[in-house]
Amino acid sequence: MHMHKFEKAWLIFGIGSLLVFLTVLGVSAFYLGNQPPSCLATIDPEKVDKTAPFNEPGLKKVEGKDWDYELVFVASAFSYSPASVEVPYGAKVKIIATTKDVVHGFEVAGSNINMMLEPGYISEHITTFDKAGEYLIVCNEYCGVGHHMMSSKIEVVK
Repeated sequence: MHMHKFEKAWLIFGIGSLLVFLTVLGVSAFYLGNQPPSCLATIDPEKVDKTAPFNEPGLKKVEGKDWDYELVFVASAFSYSPASVEVPYGAKVKIIATTKDVVHGFEVAGSNINMMLEPGYISEHITTFDKAGEYLIVCNEYCGVGHHMMSSKIEVVK
């Protein structure tokens, strides 16, 4: 079978690119131990209200961690708990969230925080709030007839 020299060159380039991509991915996953950022921890969705830290949602100062505060949210039936929270300016915050009923979204408008909350799983995101103001939290996964009413607020204060 005869192939044109340009076809051979593109075929070699394509296969070489694929091998480089798979090598980088393999080294990252197996040698460096990188994993997907969410769904690493699970929770019984029927016992969310009785399981720490979800039994007391809100902002808590922590010691001895890489972050300053833990901000715990619970999504359920077209609402987030807490409905509003104040976070100190410049604080490094670990947001921990879950849901009790159906799949919800957790998007903090104006930031790069965007998580999917699934029943039985705990989603986490670490961020630093370095801009004062109000951040609206919205559900970006359709969760039922009251979906458009589902919101919360983070207020970053100096």
